[in-house]
Amino acid sequence: FFFFKQKTAYEIPKRDWSSDVCSSDLIFFEGPGVFRAEQAAFTTCGPGNDAWFIRSKDLQIYQERGIGVARDATVEFKDTPVFYSPYFSFPLKNERKSGFLSPRYGSSTAGGVEIAAPYYWAMAPNYDMLLTPRVLSKRGVQLQSHFRYLEPSFRGDFFYEVLPDDRVSDRTRQAVAWKHTQDLGWGWSGRVDLNKVSDDKYFTDLSTKVAVTSLTNLTREASVSRAGGWGDTGTYAVGALVQGWQTLQTDPLAPLTPPYSRRPQITFGARNPDLLGTDFDMQSSYVDFDHPTLTKGRRLMAYPSVSVPVHTAAYSFVPKIGVHATQYTLDARAGNPTDATRVLPIASALGSATLERDTQVFGNGYTQTLEPKAYYVYVPFRDQRRLPNFDSGLQDINFATIFTENQFSGNDRINDANQLTLGASSRLINPANGFEVIRGALAQRYYFRSQEVTLPGVPVRNNQSSRSDLLAALGGSVTRDITTDIGWQYNTDTRQTQRTNISTRYNPQQGKLINVSYRQSEASSFRQFDTSFQWPIARGWGAVGRWNYSMREKRMLEGLAGMEYDGGCFVFRVVAHRLSTTTTASNSSVFVELQLNGLTRAGSNTLDLLKRNVGGYSRRDPYAGRGNDYAVPEE
Repeated sequence: FFFFKQKTAYEIPKRDWSSDVCSSDLIFFEGPGVFRAEQAAFTTCGPGNDAWFIRSKDLQIYQERGIGVARDATVEFKDTPVFYSPYFSFPLKNERKSGFLSPRYGSSTAGGVEIAAPYYWAMAPNYDMLLTPRVLSKRGVQLQSHFRYLEPSFRGDFFYEVLPDDRVSDRTRQAVAWKHTQDLGWGWSGRVDLNKVSDDKYFTDLSTKVAVTSLTNLTREASVSRAGGWGDTGTYAVGALVQGWQTLQTDPLAPLTPPYSRRPQITFGARNPDLLGTDFDMQSSYVDFDHPTLTKGRRLMAYPSVSVPVHTAAYSFVPKIGVHATQYTLDARAGNPTDATRVLPIASALGSATLERDTQVFGNGYTQTLEPKAYYVYVPFRDQRRLPNFDSGLQDINFATIFTENQFSGNDRINDANQLTLGASSRLINPANGFEVIRGALAQRYYFRSQEVTLPGVPVRNNQSSRSDLLAALGGSVTRDITTDIGWQYNTDTRQTQRTNISTRYNPQQGKLINVSYRQSEASSFRQFDTSFQWPIARGWGAVGRWNYSMREKRMLEGLAGMEYDGGCFVFRVVAHRLSTTTTASNSSVFVELQLNGLTRAGSNTLDLLKRNVGGYSRRDPYAGRGNDYAVPEE
């Protein structure tokens, strides 16, 4: 490095821009870390690839400040000017900088042609804001804002967007969201999560993300909590929560009942794995449930339990006993008692073993495991028909819930049980690298008494049946390039399949991918076929797509088709997307994106859409690591 106190010009012979990353007619060294170039050109494309350039009559570099300034600058793509600015500055390091980000373009049937011009404001090292005017040709101009803040004791995000005088609905539409976490000191922490929109169809009309358009209940809650130690090995946690909801009635053919509000909920939990030679656990809560139309009341619950686990290298045995006590104080209603109490002893025992052996498959050596498991539960019957149901639901039977003591979620219903669950799993493991080649599992529950406790409106289990559905799963690598997972739920009494999940992935190399899956459920009355792919079709060109089809409804739930071109120092994508927002309505969108390596992204952000729809999608990311990236959290 050479530094000159006085301005000095150093002539550089002209060279072919296609063979240099940066070139200039003249470079001036104007001081320590200050450089100026005249008639400069810059690109991140490699030698021989002149896909794009920034050409500037005057380019200044300030190393100590970490910024560059270009005057009378033009961005050329394929020898065609695509952007001009008399002045713009850019960061030299991986640091934030205020300024306009690349505009976004797109179109949808709900909003029409869309153009957005985000402005990033680096207010301070620990504060920043993103302001985005968004023009929707059918509806008007929407202003989106996202403010982020970070302090030693608190942090958060604040979102606000407004669309004045929507030309379609003829009203002002807006949304607000605030997420905040706070260190309150002395081991206490606090959290706030508030969300509100102006109308039920705000997301289905103004968003193209399935994770957003499918929202039906928006959270409004604030909580405080504290966790700490108890003795040498014990821990405890205490918390308080106030929670409400905004329920969005997006589909008139499928009205929703709002969930209960909790005003407040107080919880206390403690566990000590070595209390007088036992594993002690305590769960308790007090909740005040509120609802505009349903029964209101307060519930006090405590569930202490003690287990005596025995573990060895080959097997484990965990007997457990506890008492689940619940007291209700209900608002007076005609024909209903105002107080109720339920006390239930619960006993269980879990035993499992892990067996291994060496085996040969097609001449290759593997380690095969056999892992049987048995789980017994006893809960006596208590009549719970007159108890309210604030938060209980019937748990779906699967490999996680079949080994639990209560088939209901929540605390308002505790099943009567005298049952044994038997299961076993087996794995084939490559001993050289520990890679799991294949795995399989079976499980079924056996009942020794008829069911009596159920939820309002839900029939009891068929008392002629002494066993649950049989669960089976199989998955692993069929070949080096093909993986598959199969789940099967079978009713052994009626000899009918209740649920099937089959998924297969063919992935011979990065960028080559085919996913195929089939899902069927008799209980939920759906059958869906889903396929997606990413595949190269010519040099630099690739195709992506997805088709999610409901066989029962005979309609496409979500579809995507797109093309992408990787030019090494730039990537171009065009994607069409269609999403069913309700049982009778759909929204179609078209996204176009151009990424210039190390410089900017123009158009819509298609990557989130592709990663969400095409499982395992991989892409070249020329925009990764840029200092002025503004990574907005998922909506």
